[in-house]
Amino acid sequence: MLTIRFATAADVALLRTLIRELAEYERELDMVSITENDLLRDGFSAAPKFRALIAEWLGQTAGYALFFGFYSTWEGRQGLFLEDIFVRSQFRRHGIGKALLARVARIACDEGCYSLRWEVLGWNQPAIELYKSLGATFLDQWRSALLTDEALQRLAEGAS
Repeated sequence: MLTIRFATAADVALLRTLIRELAEYERELDMVSITENDLLRDGFSAAPKFRALIAEWLGQTAGYALFFGFYSTWEGRQGLFLEDIFVRSQFRRHGIGKALLARVARIACDEGCYSLRWEVLGWNQPAIELYKSLGATFLDQWRSALLTDEALQRLAEGAS
């Protein structure tokens, strides 16, 4: 039996473990630097920067979804950005990923959001097929851009 619940401050160690498992699956574990304190501060303070759901299958942690709001100037409304969605390998093929996605979609609809947006790695064909089957639109004409570390600092130093 599947249950999905909101993560609480008591789940920060579990969330960090799941984030690391997702990074390992995506072949980028060495890129993860988040700490339990980061998660506690940013997800469970008076002004949280994200929310998370925990999926449990027969009482065992099966996966999670982590998401946050963004604002569209074109729509004049908020959307939700799904930063992470992950199901542990031994729990796949039970519809848990789809259920997590559906729960985030329900939250988006309940909050009057105009969209739910996320990214998927180009090699993750099972996920791509699932998203296509749900009616997701792929924004191939858009390219993700990321400015970090020294490049971010250099640009910031040029600000007045």
